Amino acid sequence: MKRMAAIILLLLVPVLVRAQNDDWWNSDPSYVVPIDAAAVTADRPMRDIGIQETKLDTIALRDNIALSIADVLTFNSSVFVKQYGRGSLSTIAFRGTSASHTQVSWNGMKINSPMLGMTDFSMIPSYFIDDASLLHGSSSLSMSGGGLGGAVVLATEPADYKGLGMQAVQGIGSFGTFDEFLRVTWSNDHWQTSTRAVYTSSRNDFTYRNYNKKVDGQYPIDTNRCGAIKDFHILQEVYYNTGHGDRFGMNAWYMSSTRGVPMLSVDYRGNQSYINQQGENTLRSVLSWDHERRSWKLHAKAGYNGTRQAYDFIRDKGNGQMVQMVESRSRINTIYGQTEAEFFLPGNWMLTAQLAAYQHFVQSTDRNATVRTGAVIDGNTKKVAIGYDQARFEVLSYVSAKWQPGPRLGLSASLREELYGYSFTPLIPAVYADYLLSRKGNVRLKASASRNFRFPTLNDLYFMPGGNPDLKPEKGLSYDAGVSFATAKTDSYSLEGEVTWFDSFIDDWIVWIPTFKGYWTPRNVKQVHAYGIETKAGGFYQFNKDWQLHLNGSFSWTPSINNGDPTDWADEAIGKQLVYVPLLSSSVNGSLAFRSWKLTYKWCYYSERFTTSDNDIKSKIGRVLPYFMNDIVLEKRFVTAPAEISLKLAVNNIFNEEYESVLNRPMPGRNFEFFLELRPNFRRK
Repeated sequence: MKRMAAIILLLLVPVLVRAQNDDWWNSDPSYVVPIDAAAVTADRPMRDIGIQETKLDTIALRDNIALSIADVLTFNSSVFVKQYGRGSLSTIAFRGTSASHTQVSWNGMKINSPMLGMTDFSMIPSYFIDDASLLHGSSSLSMSGGGLGGAVVLATEPADYKGLGMQAVQGIGSFGTFDEFLRVTWSNDHWQTSTRAVYTSSRNDFTYRNYNKKVDGQYPIDTNRCGAIKDFHILQEVYYNTGHGDRFGMNAWYMSSTRGVPMLSVDYRGNQSYINQQGENTLRSVLSWDHERRSWKLHAKAGYNGTRQAYDFIRDKGNGQMVQMVESRSRINTIYGQTEAEFFLPGNWMLTAQLAAYQHFVQSTDRNATVRTGAVIDGNTKKVAIGYDQARFEVLSYVSAKWQPGPRLGLSASLREELYGYSFTPLIPAVYADYLLSRKGNVRLKASASRNFRFPTLNDLYFMPGGNPDLKPEKGLSYDAGVSFATAKTDSYSLEGEVTWFDSFIDDWIVWIPTFKGYWTPRNVKQVHAYGIETKAGGFYQFNKDWQLHLNGSFSWTPSINNGDPTDWADEAIGKQLVYVPLLSSSVNGSLAFRSWKLTYKWCYYSERFTTSDNDIKSKIGRVLPYFMNDIVLEKRFVTAPAEISLKLAVNNIFNEEYESVLNRPMPGRNFEFFLELRPNFRRK
């Protein structure tokens, strides 16, 4: 952090010197940019026929370096973002499903953990992503199988200008938080390189009123303990464009993280000494080749994803002696390869074929959770650590055909089959259609239907104790239909929106349930009916050359009902909403720009989430209360000859809402962060 601050200070020196001699306060607008043309036509890429997609705006991704992709999705979509506390695990769930039903890719490579089946979005800095989109329901099959709810597609892109570029950001905020970002880019006609680095550290010691305790008849003010954060990310990219339709790329992303696991609000250990900490080191890398011709394209990728995870829980026995209760270690290595071909044929046909392979190696042990073997060595019973060492080979094949028989109608059909270990999924078909109902307003009808399968994770199958190798894959049928529109007036306004109905039936839903032996085990016990409505709308209005307004919003209603066999387990859970699935969720974000000033407002809402399968609200722990969240950001930009400078103040949770996303995991009240951004004006095109 000190080195980053010194770099920024050195870069500011020429700016301040020039300020003494020149009128460097530029009055030209930095945010309000007149739109030269805003025509909306009926044309759309053939690959998007019938696709239900939410594309994240680049402005949202660049809001501030302190945000993860989880934070961006909270305020820019209607998916449920489940956060276990500030700086802790964050997962994404679509359409009433769970986090393991969301597939995630980075530059074409799936990054879901083969051990857990999910992705921690709090570990993905938004400043490391240039292109992000959500594929809802059946649309996720264009990326991968297993996305019973949907998929998140993340990618990086080469710099879009020639020459040398640099961006440095320093952030300082509440709870001893420091955020630092540096990016250096260079490109010419053939080469593009980019280096990005982010470092975040925080004591994360916010205070909160603890409604799970009482001291002298009052709810005490507690401190979030053991929640310190230290995250470092570095991303290196190199691209070479031959200029004749071929581009080679290399992306390498290394992350090192040390995070405390905060105490629950029901923890009564007081000042007793303990260590509760998790660490992770991850390297993701992808090599790519893109070969493009007028009527066909060929893409090839190879990659590696390696993760080392550690979790330690050490506590004081009460006599000053520290004892290790948990010493968990995991190693995950994945080798990846993929090839894809696209063909554009006469008669408005597009054919796609894709083949991908993943080889996973997973080692998971708890060195402290041991079992006695009965062998006696030197008078002591020998113990062996509990865990597993497994490998799994996966092959993903996919073909699709898209056809536009006329200017208004688009039809698409795809077929996917996947291999997990020695088991093939049945064929996974999907059909899509869209129809341009009216050119005025670009009103378009869209519909799709598909089946899908998701195989159990390695933890589901082999976790010790409790893994169940007899689990069946989850399978589902999904249907959706919707209508969208888009209209605009040059130099004035634009408006777009979409409403979608969806209906999903998922059988053999995997749930971990307790056993009489004292541990939990996964079983295929649920048949789930998830249905509802998703809506989104957005637009901008330019009042005049100085003022501009942007506004986006989303809303979803997602009943997700357990229709499992009542003779199989707890009758009271049948016909009830699934655990931790909000019935209602919504988000709004807007910005008002005046010349080089910009004010951004962000709001989100989640309805109550039940924590028990029978939806019992009589108990205090039966549900997590609904909450609203409100953030504002004020930014001022200065344009000078040597550099462009931005000052930004973010106020999070402006109404000091007391809330939890997960039961007994408190979240911070009102907090602040200030950012200084510097972009030197090197000569570039």
